[in-house]
Amino acid sequence: MADNFRVIFAGLADGTNAKTACTNLAEKLKTSEEKVTTFFKGKSLFAPSNKDKALKQAKLLASLGIQSKLQAVSSNAQNTSALANNDRRDERIFDALDYITSSLIRLEEKLEELEQRLPEIESKTPVSNSEEWQDDDLMLDEELISPPNERSNIVLYSLIATVITLLIVLAAYLAFPNLFSF
Repeated sequence: MADNFRVIFAGLADGTNAKTACTNLAEKLKTSEEKVTTFFKGKSLFAPSNKDKALKQAKLLASLGIQSKLQAVSSNAQNTSALANNDRRDERIFDALDYITSSLIRLEEKLEELEQRLPEIESKTPVSNSEEWQDDDLMLDEELISPPNERSNIVLYSLIATVITLLIVLAAYLAFPNLFSF
């Protein structure tokens, strides 16, 4: 039993002009006249739908002077087209995977070629051992934290002597203010 129906063109009603019917249908459906013309040539204008909707579409066409009939569309046909679409999609996926795989193989071959060239390049350049720093003993002759340098005591003694001299002059000024006149 058919689940869906498709409205197909059967002919024009008596006294209906094809050009007028085409223009009116295009305006009513808000579509291009080319699609309506292809409907008149046998292609479907509407997608397969349930019986009630297909009958409404047929009534619309009849009101414009276009005779139509309903054609049962089996769900097997839809499943077949869906399977065909899935097969095409799967084929494109496999093609893409094949391309990716071949690209990876080419990259791997180029990598192997570069690895073969690498020993030739290393033999031409002087070898510097990057692990030599581990073999060297650290030169720790100097202490890492050095004690502060001892300053000369002469500067310290001269500062103390200057401060004491100024204190004596201050005491004499305070004791005998008349003695000093500035």
